[in-house]
Amino acid sequence: MTRPKLILGATLLSLSLGLHGARAQEPVPPIVAFRSSVDVVRIAAVVRDHKGRFVQDLKARDFEVLDGGEARSIADFRRDTAGVSLAVLFDVSGSMEGRLRDAREAALHVLSWMDASRDEAAIYTFDTHLDERMPFTAGLKALPDALSQVVPFGATSLHDAIAETARRVGTRDGLRRAVVVLTDGADNASRLAPSQVSAMASAIDVPVYIFGIVQSIDNPSEDTSTQSVSGAAFTGPLADLAAWTGGHVFIASTPGQRSVAARQIIDELRHQYLIAFESSGKPGWHPLVVRARNKDLVVRARNGYIAGHSNPA
Repeated sequence: MTRPKLILGATLLSLSLGLHGARAQEPVPPIVAFRSSVDVVRIAAVVRDHKGRFVQDLKARDFEVLDGGEARSIADFRRDTAGVSLAVLFDVSGSMEGRLRDAREAALHVLSWMDASRDEAAIYTFDTHLDERMPFTAGLKALPDALSQVVPFGATSLHDAIAETARRVGTRDGLRRAVVVLTDGADNASRLAPSQVSAMASAIDVPVYIFGIVQSIDNPSEDTSTQSVSGAAFTGPLADLAAWTGGHVFIASTPGQRSVAARQIIDELRHQYLIAFESSGKPGWHPLVVRARNKDLVVRARNGYIAGHSNPA
């Protein structure tokens, strides 16, 4: 899988056409002006030991940050108690017929683990268009009534919808931000590839959690599973997309699995380390490696950022 490229100009054009317009022909990328380069890069990182347990007592000196292979000094390091800003993204395309009830149940599990005093959530749906069903709302614990009336229909622009939702949640400053996608993994109408989506989400440090809503036969972790297109989607490009952004894929086919996965997502956001370092300022895509000096620990964080040309004017 190739690393994400510098694609923000083309990404923004693709989103505006891919989610809201016709798909008759490929557009010519416009000339885009950009603001000043990135000076400080912030990273949210989750650390686990070899048993999968969160490690919570590390200091800045316990981490190494490699920017394009070069070591960077950590300028700021903290584990604060900032709230969570979560965009919950529902796939309501035709392939989700018969699965939307399970998706709603999974979303309610996620919301139930959020702290009403400091967290916020927004609800979005998509097929080939992205729709806001509920704006970012503090203490959200219930889904909007309109969501119970949705009938799955149409093609799926999964990658495009993730990219646009990540952009929106990326504006929620001062909070631990993430996108949770409830989907069967099908995509048959996106303009963007997973690598392009991951570059966009990584550039603004928004982890993407893919919540696979599948039957047991399509769940790779189940003994009854078979090799299917649905199951393969979560172990291929979508898994890469989640990993590149610092997120993860959870596949759930039972109520118990959905409950456990929901808690794991919120737990990860609560246990993030917040790391900042100064960028070299060199324009373009910078691959990132964040690791612990203790080789027995596993660190998950976004895999890069875009400097110099990061903010379209």
